[in-house]
Amino acid sequence: MEKKNQEGMKNQEEMKNKKQQQLDAFRVDDTGKEMTTNQGVKVSEDELSLKAGERGPTLLEDFHLREKITHFDHERIPERVVHARGVGAYGEFELYESMQEYTSADFLQDPSKKTPIFVRFSTVVGFRGSPDTVRDVRGMAVKFYTDEGNYDIVGNNIPVFFIQDAIKFPDLVHSIKPEPDTEVPQAAAAHDTFWDFVANNEESAHTVIWAMSPRGVPRSYRMMEGFGVHTFRFVNKEGKGTFIKIHFKPVLGVHSQVWDETQKVAGKNPDFHRVDLYEAIDSGNYPEFEVGVQMLAEEDEFSLDFDILDPTKIWPEEDIPVKIIGKITLNQRVDNFFAEVEQAAFCPANIVPGIDFTNDPLLQGRLFSYLDTQLIRLGGPNFQEIPVNRPLHQPHNNQRDGYHRQAINSSKTAYHNNSINSNTPHTVAPEKGGFKHYQEKIDAHIIRARSDSFKDHYSQTAMFYNSMSDVEKQHIIDGYSFELSKVKSQDIRQQVTNTLGNINEDLMKAVADNIGTKYSDAKPSEYKKTSKALSMENTVKKPDTLKIGVIIGDETSEEELEKLLKVLKDANTMPELISDTLGMPKNFSNEDHKPTHTFASTDPVLLDALYIPKITDLKGKFKLETQRYLMETFTHFKPIMVTESVKSILSSEALEEEGILVSSGNMEDQFVNHISERRYWNRDITKW
Repeated sequence: MEKKNQEGMKNQEEMKNKKQQQLDAFRVDDTGKEMTTNQGVKVSEDELSLKAGERGPTLLEDFHLREKITHFDHERIPERVVHARGVGAYGEFELYESMQEYTSADFLQDPSKKTPIFVRFSTVVGFRGSPDTVRDVRGMAVKFYTDEGNYDIVGNNIPVFFIQDAIKFPDLVHSIKPEPDTEVPQAAAAHDTFWDFVANNEESAHTVIWAMSPRGVPRSYRMMEGFGVHTFRFVNKEGKGTFIKIHFKPVLGVHSQVWDETQKVAGKNPDFHRVDLYEAIDSGNYPEFEVGVQMLAEEDEFSLDFDILDPTKIWPEEDIPVKIIGKITLNQRVDNFFAEVEQAAFCPANIVPGIDFTNDPLLQGRLFSYLDTQLIRLGGPNFQEIPVNRPLHQPHNNQRDGYHRQAINSSKTAYHNNSINSNTPHTVAPEKGGFKHYQEKIDAHIIRARSDSFKDHYSQTAMFYNSMSDVEKQHIIDGYSFELSKVKSQDIRQQVTNTLGNINEDLMKAVADNIGTKYSDAKPSEYKKTSKALSMENTVKKPDTLKIGVIIGDETSEEELEKLLKVLKDANTMPELISDTLGMPKNFSNEDHKPTHTFASTDPVLLDALYIPKITDLKGKFKLETQRYLMETFTHFKPIMVTESVKSILSSEALEEEGILVSSGNMEDQFVNHISERRYWNRDITKW
């Protein structure tokens, strides 16, 4: 028995490393190597082209020049139309309990088996060079490298979408992209064409209110939820189907930035979310998301007050709980961004036996669109041979040739049926693992129409707004107000105000007052249901991985600083020492206590909390910078702790506000609890 267990562990480790070994086969380390052409010819000169005489014309026969320039000319591939700005990482999926009752998918059977994954996070609207922190929907695409093939979940951080039918997707994207006459604005929805679309396509109301909420400006990719958006199916070995919705719940909770903060971060560090992901992996604080599914028996398909196939609707968690079935952990950075992130190709049509589609009309169109997109973007039909896109096992079929073909097929036949090659590759019966499509009965007329069950656009939109805390409601009001203030057309602003009247009267009136439009006479939705799961107020709050700014000077006590840093590091926070220079403070002896940043190289908007230890001689530029850091941190509702010698910088009114601690010694542990709250929303920021 012991030998059998050892063999099982050995096999599991081999499976765990299979994708890694496959990727390693393609990794190239140029360190210490001789330069060659792409054909392997050693290069003797890489600075000068071949010429007829020192001042003569360049010769066409310079094959090295031609190869080098040609490759450079083709280094850029077409960027994604949407989700162009992204970042990715590898990791693994760990199953908590077998899902055999619901699905035959192999990677969901054995909890002891881990599945390698690749995840790409992204913004939707902006070009590749746009900032990370703009208000936008975020993509979260997960590729599972299973033994039965690649399974892709191409999801977002918002569980609903703007449209109900894929045929409208080009219209949506055309409206939200920069306006065609000026190509302005970049990575923003605050312009006429988008809000004209919103006003005249009411199905977008639900997603728009999510985007106007704090969910539209996440603190980190590690601190946002992911959703599969569409309704899919689990199918078990007996062929029984179960409707499912897929969730990724961040272990660190769901957290956001405030609007003023996110705009400043875009200027201070446009790569903020990318850097955050890299730093988390490098420090061993691996991003983790628990994987959950909502499941609905097929016989209950019509038991709810909405259509479960409508992609603009959620399944309220109070009605259909999320069953947590596993966890994904991102523990490895990519080695080459272009090869592994830019060339990563996802497609919702990539499924495995035990998982199948539904008749969601948006999903149905995406099944075609994503494959079509990858064909043009990655240059042809063999993009699946790029290492990041390869399945664990070598595919075998009769497809041949095409751009960038890497497989060297040795068999003579490339057709089915055949006798020359014993009719191989051969098909596989479903009972032996071959894919079998769900046997859904269809009896309908061919028609272009929208189901009446898809025509309620405001009930769940009202539910979302009614479920928010007062702070979140104000964020939504401010979000609409900012965006619509950028709309030049008074008529479009009024049209959007009218649609808000269908959601909530207080929301409509507050926005109308801010943007100078008339109140709508629309009747607000009477849907009074709420859901605690929708409010970020109810999320996990812990100090892990928070960045704590610690301002130090020549008078700072190194002993007190060391004590503070130990407590902060034990709490798994990430303290950053800040001063006017990167030099060692006069009274310090430990090199580990040198500042990691100057006031200029970081910024309070890049930090989660601020601590200022004893500094007796606070004056000049040092004092001004310290005041700036305090002001920004205070007005963004973040935790602050200062010592007695520094508190004079804050007004007596500010010191009385929430989230401000004045240290009287030995309060480091209290500070950790203090920062766990993350934001003190009841703080009156006018008291600064």
